[in-house]
Formats: sequence, structure tokens, C-alpha cells
Amino acid sequence: MALSLPVVIGSVGLGFDLNRGYNQRLFNQRVADMAALGAAMEYRASESADINAAARSIAVANELSTAVVKAELVSDFPNAGDTSVRVTVTHSVPYTLAAVLGFSGSYSVAADAAAIVSSEAPYAAPCFLALSGASDALQVQGGASIVASDCSVAAVGDVTNNGTLIKASDIISGSGSIALAYGTLTANSLRYANGLSVPAWNSNLPPAKDRHNVTTTLSDPWASSSELQAAIAQIGNHAPLPTLSNPVTPSGSEWNLSWSPSAAVTAYRTGPYTGEYVIPKGDYTIGAFIVGGGIKVTFESGSNITIANGVSIGGGSTVNFGDSNIRVNGGFDSGSNGVTIGNGTLWIGSGTVTFSGTNKKGNGDVTINAPVSLGGGIYLDMGVGNHAFRSLTLSGGGSSALGNGDFTVLSGVNTAGGSELIVGNGNIIIGANSAGNAIDVGQGGRMFMGDGAFSAIGNVVARDGSRIAFGQTVNHYIVGNLSIGGAAYFGKGRYTVAGNFTNGTGGTTWPYTSSRTGMTYGADGSGFDMVGYDVSFILSGALNLGGGAKTKLSAPSSSVSGGAISGLLVHSNTSSDVKWEAGAVNVFNGVVHVPNATVTMSGGTSNGDSGGNSSNCFMLIANKINAKDGNATGSTCKSSIDGSAGGGTTGPQIRLVK
Repeated sequence: MALSLPVVIGSVGLGFDLNRGYNQRLFNQRVADMAALGAAMEYRASESADINAAARSIAVANELSTAVVKAELVSDFPNAGDTSVRVTVTHSVPYTLAAVLGFSGSYSVAADAAAIVSSEAPYAAPCFLALSGASDALQVQGGASIVASDCSVAAVGDVTNNGTLIKASDIISGSGSIALAYGTLTANSLRYANGLSVPAWNSNLPPAKDRHNVTTTLSDPWASSSELQAAIAQIGNHAPLPTLSNPVTPSGSEWNLSWSPSAAVTAYRTGPYTGEYVIPKGDYTIGAFIVGGGIKVTFESGSNITIANGVSIGGGSTVNFGDSNIRVNGGFDSGSNGVTIGNGTLWIGSGTVTFSGTNKKGNGDVTINAPVSLGGGIYLDMGVGNHAFRSLTLSGGGSSALGNGDFTVLSGVNTAGGSELIVGNGNIIIGANSAGNAIDVGQGGRMFMGDGAFSAIGNVVARDGSRIAFGQTVNHYIVGNLSIGGAAYFGKGRYTVAGNFTNGTGGTTWPYTSSRTGMTYGADGSGFDMVGYDVSFILSGALNLGGGAKTKLSAPSSSVSGGAISGLLVHSNTSSDVKWEAGAVNVFNGVVHVPNATVTMSGGTSNGDSGGNSSNCFMLIANKINAKDGNATGSTCKSSIDGSAGGGTTGPQIRLVK
């Protein structure tokens, strides 16, 4: 017993000293927990804070002034993308009773704790999204910039800034890298799957704690839209182009109303030596209708007139057909003064049709199965009714105003040289001319259309200095290219275009007041040359903008069945390059969705919105996005925080994670 007593006492002493160490570790752990939380709060308040000093002050306050306290930032802990503050507290415990066994000095007892200060927060929904996984998916270069402070700038592939600035809530490379060569990256976070490439001299990017080396799944939010797919299926559709025919005009006697009249009309002369004729109400079957120069002819209302061998009116004559139904074959020449036709149907068939002077037609359907050409100073106005032409050409200041009713032209409408065509409310169907153009508004020409279904079976072209206004309808069908070189106003609705949409040359801007009708067009688009509100464009080709064009287009905030789609401004599945260049100024409220195309913005262009909201602001989704040569692009979209579409946060709650 005497010999074993030192061993027993030594063992008890060792147990006693180890228990003291265990108690010290528990105390160290409590201090480390408090120090980690305190240092994390200091770091959250200021990234330049001395976290070591903060942790040590807490240890001293808890009577551990002799302890060794170390604080450090730890990346990707506890999860990838997280940043934490880890504090380690180490204190020495001296041996006491264990000295019987030969132990001397002291041993160290350590405890550590970690508190999270930032984490991989949900990212803001992208308002610029490149779907390509390539190394050039999204590029900013040559003095260009993209600014989207409240939403993300993202690409599945690499994001590269060789320009001036990319500023966003988040800058994301989903499966690639982010490269900053020149300029600045400003964001709440950088997210990249592979790497972050930045030269040592460039510090213009978010701090290390906001850089997350993580993979981000990015996808096209419109890819599964059944509404969009239904709209795409409509490309190339149009209302059927009707056929025009000639009226039935039985043979009759010749009417020669002149200073030497034919026998058939002598009775209608108001006097034996006058040049005036008055024809009473009746049904008349006429062969040729000839009016000599300087003659005045008046039909009393209520007549039915058929003319088999043409109408020819001499210079200086005045002819008023009254309220009559008129059918003509063999041509129609109004004479230098023009003609007046009241209410009733007018049907002109085969032959050459020539209008001169001022021509007025009242209410009633009009069919002219022949080309109609109105030259300088010639007017052709018609009232309410359906109006159909083989073709219609206005030039040199010619003008035509048509009342409400359907408007049909088989072989194209052409206006140019200061001429003006006004079409009232009604369904519009226009076929193409030999050049493939359904509508060609030439330099200085104007064409204004009312509300109603619209089908252009051919290109729609508005050249430099021209003006064109479309009415409202659920769906405007254009089977061809839509090329705007002057000013265009798009009424509400969807525009389904089987071709490219191009705005080429600016300079002709809205508003405009017609001298013919006094109506003002485009008052809500002042200073812009291409304007449309509550519109969606579904294209088979590219959207190209340039030549100083000033564009203001807004998508609707709610969908219309079979028509415009909520939030969607432009869609095309084309893989052709989309170019916005040469000083174009574009204000877009809505999504431009071209998932297979490379969008290049260059040449001093600017693209953005007019101060949007979450449902109606500028968003660009493309295969690749390239901003260069001084382009300035931006969006005021404000993304919500929802964890899937994304949204930024100010950081997680500070808490212990170890």
C-alpha cells in the first residue's frame, strides 16, 4: 500500500488537472462563441474593421487577458459562397497534482467558433441574359456600358468587361468565368462557376466576400410559354386576299353630252344653246358616256346607271352623279375638274381609270378593278363603305381620304412625294405589287390607317421622310419585311411579321397633324420616329435598328387573347445577327427575346427603358450579347427576391455556424 500510494495520488492529480483543462475548454468555447459573434458584427458594420482586436477585447472582458485570440475570415464556409469569421481562443493550464507523476509546466487548451457574415444570397432575376455557354456569351468592350442596378446581368457562358462598366445587382456567369480587363464591375455579388480573371492593377470590382465561386443554373424563362408558342404558330398567316371582278354592263346607246349632243341626251339639255344637262331619276343603260369640254352634267338622285364603254369627261367640265348606283366598264376619266358622286355603290371594271382634280364620293361601297393613280394636286375622297382597288398609287401631293369600312387592295399601295392616304376604321387586306411590297410609303409620303383587322401580304416599307400609322387590332399580319425609314406609329396589338423588322433612318418624328383632316397622330410619342404602346412583335427575322433612329416601344402589362402578350415586346427565333447601331436611340419597355441570335449594340447607340417597373421594363434575352463602340445600355427593372428567379439581399442573419 505504501509503495502504491504515490501512483494513486499521481493518478488522482492527473485526473484533477485534466478536469481543470476540460473546464477551461468549456470557458474558452463560450468566450470564442461570443468573440466570433462580436467580430462578425464588427466586420458586417465595416469591412476594414480589425476583427482580431474586436475578438480580443471580448476575451479580455471575460477575464481571459492572458489567452491567445486569433480571428480570421473563412471563405466558402459552412457552404460554398458563404463567408464566416472564425475565432480561436487558446489558454494555458498549469499542472498541479499531476506533478507527482513527473508532469511539469502547463498545457494548452483551445476552442474555436465561427459566425457567418455573408452567404450565397438568391440572385436578382436577369434583365440581360445571354443563353450561350461560349467564351464570348456576354461582352462589353470599346467604351460601352451596361447598367442594371436592380437586376442581374448574366450569361450561361463567360462574362467579359473590356469596356467601361457593367453595373448590376448581380453579375453572373452560370457555368463559365468572369473576366475584368478594363473598366469596372459594380454589383452586390459576382457569381462564377470556373474562375475570376482580373489584372493585379484593377481593383474596380466587388470585395472578396461578395465573390462566389459557384455554379448558377440559368434558363430561358420564355422557353416553355404556351402563349408565345401559339403566337409563333401564327407567323405567315393572313386573311385571304379576295378577288375583284368586273360589273355586268349591258350594251346601250352612246351618250355624248357636249355642245353637239347625241340624240339620246338632247332631251336632258336645259336649253338649245346651253352646255348644261340635268338627267332625272331613272335607270339608264349607256354605251359610252362622253362629256365635252366646258359642260355641266347633273344626275338627280335615285338613279341606277350602267355604262358599258367607258366614261370620258372633257376638260373644264363638271359632272355630279348624285345619289346613284353606278357600274362602269371600258375605263373612267374624271376630267380635269374631277367628279362628284353621292351615296350609292360605285363599281368600275375593265379599262384605264384616271382621276384628276377634286373627286368626291359619298357613302357606299366602291370597287375599282383597275389601277388607280392620283398625281399632283388630285383629291379622291370617299365616305363610309367598303373600298376595293386593283392597286392604288398617290404621288406629287395627291391625296385620298376614305371613310370607315373595309379597305382592300390587290396589288399594293404606294404613296410618295407629299401625298397622303387616310383609311378609316375597318378591316384592311393588301396584296403585294410586282416588287413584293404590299405598302410602300415613299419619301415624303403619308399613310394613316384606322382600327380594324390588318393583313399585308407582302413587305411594308416606309422610306426616308415618310409617315405611316397603324390602327388598333388584336393581330396585325405582315407576310414580308417591316422596314421603317421614316416615322411609324403602331396601334395597340400584336404584329406577326414573317420577315425582318428594321428601323433604318431617323429624322422624321411625331407628332404630325394632317392638313386634310386636322387629326393629330403620335402626340404621345413626341420626338421619336417609331412609337407603339401595348404592342408585341412576333418575327421570323431579325430586329435591326440604326441610322439615328429614335424608337419608343412598350409591351402591354396584360395579355389579350390571340394578341399582344404581357411583358413581351419582341420575339424572334432567328439565328441571324441582330444589330442596333449607328446612333440609334431606343426606349424599350418589355422583353426583347431573341434566344438564338447574337445582339450587337454599337456605334453610339443607347438602349433602355423609360423608368420601368417589374412588369414593364427593358429586358434582353439573346444567345449572345455584345455591347461595344460607345454603346450605353441599361434597364430600370426592379427584380423581386424569390429564390428562384432571384433577388439580392443585404446578407444573412449573423449566427454561429460552428
